[in-house]
Formats: sequence, structure tokens, C-alpha cells
Amino acid sequence: MNLFFTDNQTAKPQTQNMMPGAREDLGEGLYPLDHIGGFDVRPGFFRMNGSYQTAKGVSFTVSSHGATSCTLLLFRPMAAEPYAKIRVPDNYKIGDTYSILVFGLKIEEFEYAYQFDGPYDEAKGKLFNKENILLDPYAQAVTGQRKWGERPEGGKDFVYKARVVKSTFDWGGISQLKHPFEDLVIYEAHVRGFTKDKSSNVTGGGTFEGLRQKIPYLKDLGINAVELMPIFEFDEMESARVVDGTQLYNYWGYNTVSFFSPNTSYAYNEEHNHEGDELKRLILELKKNGIEVILDVVFNHTAEGNEMGPSFCFKGIDNNIYYMMTPDGYYYNFSGCGNVLNCNHPVVRHFIRDCLRHWAVEYRVDGFRFDLASILGRDQNGVPMDNPPILEALAFDSILGDMKLIAEAWDAGGLYQVGSFPSWNRWAEWNGRYRDDMRCFLKGDQGAAGRAITRITGSSDMYDHTSRGYSASVNFLTCHDGFTLYDLYSYNEKHNEKNGWNNTDGDNNGHSWNCGQEGHTDDPAIEGLRRRLVKNAFAALMCSRGPAMFLAGDEFCNTQFGNNNAYCQDNIISWLDWNRLEEYKEIHDFARYMIHFRAAHPIIRKDTKAATCGFPFISVHNGEPYRDYTNFDSHLIGIMYAGRNAQDTEDDIVFYGMNSYWEPLNMNLPPLAEGYHWKVVANTFCEYEDGIDFEHYTEHDRNRIRIKERSTIILVAENDQTAEPEVNSESDPAAI
Repeated sequence: MNLFFTDNQTAKPQTQNMMPGAREDLGEGLYPLDHIGGFDVRPGFFRMNGSYQTAKGVSFTVSSHGATSCTLLLFRPMAAEPYAKIRVPDNYKIGDTYSILVFGLKIEEFEYAYQFDGPYDEAKGKLFNKENILLDPYAQAVTGQRKWGERPEGGKDFVYKARVVKSTFDWGGISQLKHPFEDLVIYEAHVRGFTKDKSSNVTGGGTFEGLRQKIPYLKDLGINAVELMPIFEFDEMESARVVDGTQLYNYWGYNTVSFFSPNTSYAYNEEHNHEGDELKRLILELKKNGIEVILDVVFNHTAEGNEMGPSFCFKGIDNNIYYMMTPDGYYYNFSGCGNVLNCNHPVVRHFIRDCLRHWAVEYRVDGFRFDLASILGRDQNGVPMDNPPILEALAFDSILGDMKLIAEAWDAGGLYQVGSFPSWNRWAEWNGRYRDDMRCFLKGDQGAAGRAITRITGSSDMYDHTSRGYSASVNFLTCHDGFTLYDLYSYNEKHNEKNGWNNTDGDNNGHSWNCGQEGHTDDPAIEGLRRRLVKNAFAALMCSRGPAMFLAGDEFCNTQFGNNNAYCQDNIISWLDWNRLEEYKEIHDFARYMIHFRAAHPIIRKDTKAATCGFPFISVHNGEPYRDYTNFDSHLIGIMYAGRNAQDTEDDIVFYGMNSYWEPLNMNLPPLAEGYHWKVVANTFCEYEDGIDFEHYTEHDRNRIRIKERSTIILVAENDQTAEPEVNSESDPAAI
């Protein structure tokens, strides 16, 4: 990095844990060259985008391809009008980049923004207006929207300004955890909704701090990664409205205002000029407990919307570069949110890469999930590309080399790339086909058994395991978008009436089943069936090849009351109700058990060394040993994983059997080698409690087992010499 040292200046080395903004020696040998607007100035640090504190002032750097002039605005904290306007001299511009060092500024005493002048031609997408106050695209902290749910006076648009951040956070040597991708159990959570309800019993509910206080719970559950829904600064007030007396917001946060800044309303304490420290403490504590952090990032669109939306950043800097424009100057809308970022333009590619590097280095995150990622594969006219430059660049970036890259491999324009997303063996995908096929099988649909086997064993029809291993398919049954797991078995239809769109929004084909009654029930038989189906879902997910992901609260049957598109619900519809943790303790404990079971048996997650008994790594046994075919009426499947255990001391053999039929079915098991027997380690038909003896509740003998209706049984091969004495079965083996 060229720091523009004078002849008598020597650069001092940076400390390991500090970014350039923390260097108090930066520019200490520099002196003013000009005096503008009452300030001593000189050219700044052109290669350092954004703003950085220096020894004698602050360096500001911003780029615009089409602008004819740039003016730096300085504001007193929280002031509406600037106290200084500094037009950046033309000789402070190199190429498209303006950079100015303003002497004497103290970062605690000001906020800043820009104004750009240039041509205005709507047909060509050029929207320069020298009166617009524009946010620095590289701003690391944003003012103007500190408190959740507050509008500016008079209902005006927000005026966003930036603060200079002094980064002094000490990471203590913590870096990426680098868990093997296939070992991940990912917990998708919304920062606000996770602890906002008072039942969470935390201080600072709905904030990074509130989430931090739940880390012991997450560690006990056994997950090893959290995927945080958008935490970049966003506008929850976009399309805010009142429906039937309830205030609705853009609650999920998929409308980014600033890509380098954490959402200030997610911080419990105000952190002027140290924004992000609370988030960093959260990330540090998660990592200390072995939990990776994956950020849900939104590079498909911004909060500026279409031609009717506000202009507070990219529109006023280079509208026709940052956004995909139609030939007549309107916005393409493959996002469904008004605009589309022009991700494969060189300028935007550079910006996205810089952004991800920022979060990788400054926040030490472990990966990213890309919302509507197929948009990142379109060219400037919206046409899908064979080898999208941005996707390739991120796959091979030197900073992002070990990061998890997860694509939501579709967009709102109809492009669906699950199984075909350009990957370079680096990108993984949310496997939407796993979700749909498994939902169908688990609720008992005909013709679904064969597809379920393919999904459980790693979706080999979509992903080449010889080149990509078992890391490409992120398996999930639920996520923020759709029913919760409990609601999946409580509702036949979506119930989004409280969203205010007459129940027209949200997915109409969720493959759900209410088990006989829509919504809440006091019928113990229906409730018992729902609980069993939830346990079946967790068992299937944890016994599937590929990284596993589930929605926060599914482990204790959190409900959204049938709302499968709760994007606007900042209330108990979307918040986790922690009271249900006690009510559904059995479900929670079973989910925890299955997560730990998956961790204890590597053969479930990947091929290990070959088993000495000669069993293949994966084999299918649908009712009979090695019967690998299904028909339209098949409801009974059996999958066996075999290999060596993690210590290479003995064979690790796991058998997963699922009966989605409404009557019990018999399963003949593969015969084991001499000295081994099958041990029942899970049976969803019985009520789970820690330490339960599943053998006692299961009808089986050495080679046969009876799987009750709509239930799952899991077995492991156990050595006769090390096994505990068998508990007599309640059943007569001869009757099986």
C-alpha cells in the first residue's frame, strides 16, 4: 500500500490486530499543501477507500466514473446541515478517484457525506444532482437510523451520513475456525428476533449482546456454525405500514443501505467511532466456543429501489454503473425489490470483493451466504453468463480462499441454478430440491421415496462427489423463508393475512401437512404425530450427506402461526418464544441428541477409510438387504453408512430407516459380521429423554426390525464384547 510518505518519513509496521484506521502514525510526516474552506488539506491516501484517521487529520477517498466534481460535507454529530463544504480540487483526483486529507479533524466531532455534480440524463441512467447528500459507499459506520423503527421528522427520507471508525479491537489471535464444510451444522438466526421477546431472559434483547448471552445454549445444542440474517445497515422503515393496528417493518433486512457497516440498531450500546465492537465481541465469543460465523449478504439489490426510490448513495455516484439499466433508463428487477446491482461490471466487482474482504479481515467471519445469488451470474443486460467474472473472482480471491461461499442458487427473475450454479469447486448451494423432495417423503407422499434416498445420500444427481466431495449441497428443510418446522406439520395452507396483502404473498406450495387439524390443537393424537414428524425431520437432516442447516427455534417447535413469509412481522410471529423450550423440551433434547450423534459418526458426513467388514461406504436397503429400488408406493427406506471411525480403531456402521407410511412396516437388516449386532440408538416413535434405552421401545431381533408408522429408527453396529447387556424387547421376535 502506497502511503505517500515524504522523503523524511518512515513507515512503522502495523500491529497484527489493527486495521489502518487504528494507526496513529499514519501520515505523521505529511504537511498541508492547500487551504480550502477554512481547512488545511492535501491529497489523501488514494488506495484506502473510505475514511481513515491519520496522525494529523482524516483521509477521505471516494470514486465516481461520471462525476465532474466532488464536495466533502462535514456535519456536527446529529446536525441536519453541514458546517463545512470542501470541494475536492481537480488535482486531488487520479483517474476516477478523489482523495483528500483534511488536517485538524477529530473523528469524535464530525460526521461526513458527499455531493457529486455531473450530467443528468434519465434515458442514459445518469442521475447526478449536486444537491443530493450521498453516503460514502465504503462507510464503516452510518448515522441517521440509530433506533429501530424511528422515522425522520415529517416522514422524510433518511439522510445518511458516515462516521470514521477507529479500529482497535483485540482479537487475541482468533482467526477462521476452518471446520470442514461437510461437518457443519448451521443455525440460521435473525439477530433481533432471536432474543427480542422477554422470554429470552437476556439483557439487551434483540441485539448482538443479547445473542452473545445465548452462546452457552448454542454450544450445548451442538451446532458449529451460525448463519446470521442480514446484519449490514439496512432500512427497516422501507414500506413500513400499519395493518389492523400492528406496525409492520422490513424486518428481515434484505434491503441494504451500507455494505461495510453493521446495523447500528442491533447494538445494545452506542459505539460512536467504534461501531462494530459489540458485533466483534459476539463473533469472538462464538469462535472461542467453536462456532463459525456465516453472514447472509445481499448483493443483488439495494435499499435505493427503482426510479421512485430515494437517492442516497449509488444512484448519485454512478447510477448507470452500479445498477442494471434497461435501454430506456429504467431498472431491471430480477430481485423483486426494485433494482438489481450490476455485479459483473468491473467497478461493482471490485466493490463486492472489497466488501467481503472487509468482513473477512475486520470481523473475522468464516463465510457468506449470498441472497438470490443467481443475479450475480447475470451480465449488465440481465443475461445469464457461463463463467460470471464476479463468481470466479470470489472463488479464487486470496483473502477469501478459505471462506465458505454459499449460494441461494435462484433469483426472482426465474433463473434456477440448483445443481448447476457456477462453482469452480468452491461454491456450495442451498439445496432447494433437498427441501422439497424430503418434505414430500417425510409427510408420506407417494412416489417420493427414490428422490429422498438420492437427497439423503448427497444428491449425486446434481453434485459430482469425486470432485466436490460432500460439501456442495447445503441440506435444509426450513429457513427464514417459509414455514417453521413445527408449522410445516400444523398447516395445510399459509396464513399470511397479517402481512396486509390478503394472503397473496408467500409460497403456495410448501409441501406441508396439518396432521388432521389446521393450526393449534388440543388433540393429543394430532399433537403427538406432529412431534414425531418434527423428530423425523431432524433425524433425516442429521443423517444426510452434506452440510446441514435449520432455522433457529425449530429445535423447540417455534411457531409463526402459519405465516410462511414473515418478512414484515417484528413481533411474536417472528420472534422466538423461548417459553416453548420448556413446553417442547423433548423435541429440543432429541434435536441436540441427533446433532451430537452426527458429530460422533464421521461416516454419516463423509467417506472415511473403508470398513474392514467389506461393507460399501453407502448402500440402500429398502425393506430387504441391498434392495436399492423403489416404486410409486414405496414408503420404507433404509440407508447404511459404513467405514472406519475417526480414530481408525474399529468399523463405524450406521443404519438409517424411515417409514413414512401410516401403518407399521418390517425391515430386514443387512447381516453383520461375526461378533457384531445391531443396536437401536434412536426411535422417534417413543418419547425422547436423555439416557433413554431405545431398545426397550423397539420390536426387533438380530436381523429384523419393526418400524412403527411415520417414524424413524437409527441403528449402529456394536461389538458383542464391548456392548452393554441387551434389554429384553417387549415384542416377540418371531412375530416380526
